[in-house]
Amino acid sequence: MKSIIQIVLWIACIGLGFLIYKSVMGPIEFKKTKEERFGKVISVMKDIGKSQEAYKSVNGKFAEDFNSLISFIDTANYTITQQRDSSFMEFNKGYGIDMLKEVKIIDTLGVVSVKDSLFKKDNRYKTMMNVPFAKNGEKFTMKANIVEKTGGYMAPVFELKVKKDVVLFDQPKDLVEKENDEQSVEEINGKEIIVGSLTEVSTNGNWPPIYDRKKKK
Repeated sequence: MKSIIQIVLWIACIGLGFLIYKSVMGPIEFKKTKEERFGKVISVMKDIGKSQEAYKSVNGKFAEDFNSLISFIDTANYTITQQRDSSFMEFNKGYGIDMLKEVKIIDTLGVVSVKDSLFKKDNRYKTMMNVPFAKNGEKFTMKANIVEKTGGYMAPVFELKVKKDVVLFDQPKDLVEKENDEQSVEEINGKEIIVGSLTEVSTNGNWPPIYDRKKKK
């Protein structure tokens, strides 16, 4: 009987030790996994954001879907220009004399493909609609619109987002729920990672600077 009790106590101690280890190391391992995955997701979202900016510079609006955006990258070109100041003498009828007139001249230097400018020889843009680490092949949600701002200005806007749950699908539910409730300047607040807005003129992301610093490293 004494041996049985000792075995039970040993099992209980091992079980308690595992629970303590899990309670301490669980959040640490979760944070490491979360930051690694979020960093990769944000890197892809930045690619999409830069592609959208290029699309807008050529078309005057943002792409409404990934097919249009990818096709644009494959085929579109930037026009490279240079602005310089110049002047010449022009007869002024009011004064009856020649007067110096200053102008700005824009020279076209050539063209460069959008693909080469943004991605060089890398074809990662062809799959950038896919959310990294997603279990079931989920894709980013992307929408574009035109909103009226002060003074009647019609502003192109776009929004790109993904739920944290999609990226952290295999992590402990209690820690994911806590992550979804985050409200801190050092974390990504809310349940989604977002770039841009459908109501405000912005192409910023809702992540803290730490993710931008990691990218630069």
